[in-house]
Amino acid sequence: MMSAIRQALVLAASLLAVQFGADVYAQDSTTRTELKRTDLTGAPGMEVISSIIEIKPGAESARHSHHGVESGYVLQGAMIQSPGKEPVMLETGTPIMNLRDVPHGGFKVVGNKSLKLFTVHVVDKDKPLYEYVK
Repeated sequence: MMSAIRQALVLAASLLAVQFGADVYAQDSTTRTELKRTDLTGAPGMEVISSIIEIKPGAESARHSHHGVESGYVLQGAMIQSPGKEPVMLETGTPIMNLRDVPHGGFKVVGNKSLKLFTVHVVDKDKPLYEYVK
């Protein structure tokens, strides 16, 4: 099952890259580039948002949560370091799943490669995508 999900995410990311062009990956930013947003059929008040996130070396992913589920896939792995912990490699191909209102992030990209993620958020339409946590 996980293999099928991983294959579907890779296919979706590949199709989106072709549809929107390689410039999505080459943007000079450490932020999220939204690719597509639509209402979630059959679930009033919910929406689906697909994005590419690039966090460059030395930049941080602030600790945050979402009002819904975030699923994703690591397009380009990188070394990351959480405060007070040793650096670890977040490998290319790693699936990501963050549950509703559960804080995550709070790490810095270390080394010489950017971390690139393809994400899909299924979230409440009337709330901000990110809620930052201290």
